[in-house]
Amino acid sequence: MGRVEGKVALVTGGASGIGLSSATLLAKEGAKVVIADFNVDGAKEAAENIKKQGGEAVGIFLDAGNEESIKAAVDFTVEHYGTITVLFNNVGLTNLRKDLDIVNMDLDEWDRLMDVNLKSVLLGSRFAIPHMIKAGGGSIINTASMAGFAGDSLRTAYGSSKAAVVNLTRYIAVQYGKDKIRCNGVAPGLILTPAAKKNMPQAMLDIFAKFNALPYHGEADDIGHTVVFLASDESKFITGQTIQVEGGHYMANPSITDVENYMFSMKQQG
Repeated sequence: MGRVEGKVALVTGGASGIGLSSATLLAKEGAKVVIADFNVDGAKEAAENIKKQGGEAVGIFLDAGNEESIKAAVDFTVEHYGTITVLFNNVGLTNLRKDLDIVNMDLDEWDRLMDVNLKSVLLGSRFAIPHMIKAGGGSIINTASMAGFAGDSLRTAYGSSKAAVVNLTRYIAVQYGKDKIRCNGVAPGLILTPAAKKNMPQAMLDIFAKFNALPYHGEADDIGHTVVFLASDESKFITGQTIQVEGGHYMANPSITDVENYMFSMKQQG
């Protein structure tokens, strides 16, 4: 308890999944938390549940595609709690029906994902940094994705936006480190959020599990605990980094198992 005692955190996209876990764990460890989400009822419900557990939180509306809404969320945090020392830029969108390959993708979808997934990170940081400087420092944490570290046949805009988040994280870290503002990212792999459990059939989960180095999938709290660490002074000498929390899914050469199986079959034949 108390790992982020006295800190004030704004968590965007905090009504469910990774954001909800992070907000709950931050509050449990002593932070005052503003939960901002397009689903304002969910944000308020999350805040009430935190209060029932003895924490301090409030839920507000956020449209991460709107500059004024992002500024209003930062301003509310400062007005309500007096400062902001932790910003978790967590909002992200994806659309498998429109975000296709380069030739066939919907260009309007490209613009939308860049606006929400990338520009919201820029704007949230832009509005929070002056307050963090006044507070004597702070920690900005950005949700990237393993899609930002690899190419794929689909989700061109999503992966590109998340790769940009990784590098924007470095730029923020370099530009404001002397103001004692740290900026780091977290890159989840497949995380079993309620939405993932609801929408992904077991056969698809099994495909992902096949390539994990660990024999299980990640949970929202696995990201939440990483966020708490990055928000806390335990990570005071870490900045500009993006921590990959993905169960070793991307660590191995994916062809080796098939090669081994092929060699085994050839040996059996001859």
